[in-house]
Amino acid sequence: MASKKLTIGFDTSNYTTSAAVFDIESGEMLANLKMPLPVAKGERGLRQSEALFAHVKNLPEICERLRGSFKYEQICAIGYSAYPRDEAGSYMPCFLAGKSAAYSLASAGAPIYAFSHQAGHVMAALWHSGRRELLDSPFLAFHVSGGTTELLYVKPEDSGFDIELIGATADINAGQLVDRVGVMLGLSFPCGPALEELSKGFDHTKRKCTLTQKTVVKGITCNLSGAENKASKALADGVDKSEIAFFVLDFIARNLDAMTLAAKEKYGEMPVLYAGGVMSNGYIKSYLASRHDAAFAPPVYSADNACGTAILAAQKYTKDKNICI
Repeated sequence: MASKKLTIGFDTSNYTTSAAVFDIESGEMLANLKMPLPVAKGERGLRQSEALFAHVKNLPEICERLRGSFKYEQICAIGYSAYPRDEAGSYMPCFLAGKSAAYSLASAGAPIYAFSHQAGHVMAALWHSGRRELLDSPFLAFHVSGGTTELLYVKPEDSGFDIELIGATADINAGQLVDRVGVMLGLSFPCGPALEELSKGFDHTKRKCTLTQKTVVKGITCNLSGAENKASKALADGVDKSEIAFFVLDFIARNLDAMTLAAKEKYGEMPVLYAGGVMSNGYIKSYLASRHDAAFAPPVYSADNACGTAILAAQKYTKDKNICI
């Protein structure tokens, strides 16, 4: 075990404390640890101060559990999510918790690398999608979560990505829509898995959904808030909750499809990687997979995690040391 070369990743997003251990030589993830941040029943999110405090409370337990996956002399490098996106001025206080953990662990001398939360999402999903050939040429990537609904043009580099934002939502994010409607329907935040389960009570293969909402995509920008109003009215009118849940997921799927088509019209035909917590949804994945050359990761690597950050740290380390992996 002592001969292994490992990297550690930390990610402290607005809703999950994550840490991961990656084996550089085998390309395997040895640990993928997560602890959700607590959200009070009926609430639809956390303030940054609350999230930062929750991470500070979670990290000692995460780090204690992490210790079983490595020996200190095996650590070659440590990566952490330092900011939401690869753009000037991108900042969220909650990522300071992961930075503190990374610097504490690296006190013995391992190099530290900072990455964006978004780049970590893209790498984790790509690495575990079974489509590593995407590292050889540009591709489209969606980052769809509670805090982000963005379409990216991604150029792989020796250590990381050159990421260009080409599309987004003009109002609320897809994950926000899921959570707002989920809470409206009496589900606990975050609502993704529960809303998906509820939607299965409506068999769309046998019954047409009575709720309709046109997609509004201008350029490569979508608008999602109209579906929340439609769902609220439907609930007041007594429409079955399972049908409302299906309507929301179908609406998100159709918008992502429309954005994908708009991007391909502008940039040409190419593979599309769908990442982020919302892309754990089975219905949305099957809808998009039937229409595009689509790549998905298993849910554990699609939702918030530190695995991508650990892999990015391995890439940066091997480049700096001129090592092939």
